[in-house]
This record gives sequence, C-alpha cells and structure tokens, in this order.
Amino acid sequence: MVRLTNLLLLFIGLGLITSCTVVRQGEVGVKRKLGKYADKPYTEGLKFYNPFTQKIVKVPVQTENLEVALMLPSKEGLNIGAEISILYNVIPQKAPNLLRNVGMSYEENVILPVFRSAIADVTSNFFAKDMHTGERGQIEVAIKEHMEKILMEKGLAIEAVLFKSIQLPPNLARAIEEKLQAEQQALRMEFVLDEAKREAERKRIEAEGVRDAQKIIAEGLSPEILQYKSIEAFLNLANSPNTKIIVSDGDMPMLLDSDRSSEPTVQKKRTSGGQRFMMD
Repeated sequence: MVRLTNLLLLFIGLGLITSCTVVRQGEVGVKRKLGKYADKPYTEGLKFYNPFTQKIVKVPVQTENLEVALMLPSKEGLNIGAEISILYNVIPQKAPNLLRNVGMSYEENVILPVFRSAIADVTSNFFAKDMHTGERGQIEVAIKEHMEKILMEKGLAIEAVLFKSIQLPPNLARAIEEKLQAEQQALRMEFVLDEAKREAERKRIEAEGVRDAQKIIAEGLSPEILQYKSIEAFLNLANSPNTKIIVSDGDMPMLLDSDRSSEPTVQKKRTSGGQRFMMD
C-alpha cells in the first residue's frame, strides 16, 4: 500500500513538473490547445498547462539581427555585392497571429523573401555610386519602409536595415576614387585662390593707408609751416658749439656742419644766389 502511494505521488510530481514552464524576459508564450493557438500571449513567469492536450510555444520578442549577403541591382544594370543586417523583432501582442499564419520559421518564410523583393524594387532606382555615398542612408530607409508595409500586418516590426559593406566593381570603384580626388583637388585650388584674393585685398588696403597718410602729411606742409620750421632750425643752430655754414636764398637754409669747437660768431655775405651766413 505504501509503495502504491509513493508511485502515485511520483506520477503526480512528474505530472506537475511536465505541466509547467517558465516564460523568460524577452519572450512571450502562446498556449496551443489541440492544435489551436490562444489569442492572448503569456508574459514572463511560471505558467501551467495540461501536457496531454496543451503546449506553450515560446516566441522571442527581443531585437534579432538577420545578416544577409546578396547582390544588389543598380539603375545602370550593375550587380553590387553587399552584406546587410536586418534588425527586427516580433510584436508581442501579434505573436499568436504570427504562429497561426507563418509559424516559427518566419525568417525563411517571410522576412527574407520580402527583403529580397524590397531590395530589387529600391536599389534599381539608384546608381551604383549612390550606394557608396550619402545616398546610402536614403536607400536603407526606403528598404525598411517597403518591408514594413507587408511585415507589420504579420506581427513583425523592422527596426532598421543597415548596409554593413558594399563591394563595387573594380572599374567603378577606381572611377569614383579618381572623381573624389579631383573634387578634393578642386576644393584645394579654390582655397588657394581665396587666400591669394584675401592677401591682395590686404595689400591694397595697406597701400591705400600709406597713400592717405602721405596725402595728409603733404597737405599739412604748407609754405608757412616750412618757413616756420626753417626759422626754428636756424635758432636752434645758434646753441650748437660746432662751426656751421648756412647757405640760404632767403627761404630755406642749407646747413653744413663743420666739427670745430669755438665761440660762435656770425658772418653774413651776399652771393649771387642769395645770402650766406657763417658762424664761428
């Protein structure tokens, strides 16, 4: 009797163990009863079910990274090698509908076919060089929007489509590189020309400043000022201990210095060209 009780307890314990499961964070559980999925998914926690008629299918709802390598058609008819990452996640509330209509193999059955169709529709409108330049982001957004129109209804959200690498044909890659180098050279020459223009403008402004200064000085040197300065210089000469010879026509004296130390005396002589003063 005791043995029978123990066996009964063992079967009950095994039944309890096999009739419960843990739904972890980052996933939802969908109960399937006799092959039919329930409408409401389970969130994380311990969940019980009847192992004979029911089963809880766990679906990850975290961000998944699906990497794809394929050839991209371009507008000019070239095939561009590319490695692309598709970031997506299952919408938790739509997980039951996804299992009913698609199943657990939604990557192979839905995401990849829709992605290849979107790639063909979008990249065929762009030139090959656009996939290697600033148009790259625009292409990624266009592919993402194209995929969302179909996958959102099925319970899949596309977070981003990212071009990891682009392999252009060798001739095209070389042509793009040469074009970029030519553009950089043109920008450098434009910078040099701008620098030369600025330097020429600086010199012009500097020359105008010198000209204006000379003009102001010339306008300030009137005959009266020159005569006053001549008289002032003549008076200062009287205090010099050296012998001075002054040649003057009455307006502007010319000073000739003779290095002799003596008491100054002034002699005045008339010449045919004017007056001559001698100071000893």
